[in-house]
Amino acid sequence: MGERATPGEKVQAVQKLRQKYALTLLLEITQLPRATFYYHRKRMQKADKYAEAKEGINAIYHENKGRYGYRRITAVLHNRGMCLNHKTVQRLMKQLGLVCRVRMKKYRSYKVGKIAPNLLNQNFRAQ
Repeated sequence: MGERATPGEKVQAVQKLRQKYALTLLLEITQLPRATFYYHRKRMQKADKYAEAKEGINAIYHENKGRYGYRRITAVLHNRGMCLNHKTVQRLMKQLGLVCRVRMKKYRSYKVGKIAPNLLNQNFRAQ
């Protein structure tokens, strides 16, 4: 199944076609309310509040070859003097498409329990 377009993507499409077609027609086709259109258009014009933070997160992620998750990246950002909440870092990482590698747990076959002594001299063989 195809993915549905987000309102932001719809607004961008309407913006491109707005010179050729009437706005009311485009909004009706995309099933986008007029208020939503203007809200997203205004939002796109604003400067990105977290542009510097995104650069820092991206740099830390690639310095550590994708091994750092949001917790460790938050700690490194705090050490570098950039105070961001861990939830903000997690959200920005999701927007940037950064996913840390999950370490596989090692298999430890050498942890074998002791064999109990046969105190009752039980014989479980079929005859």
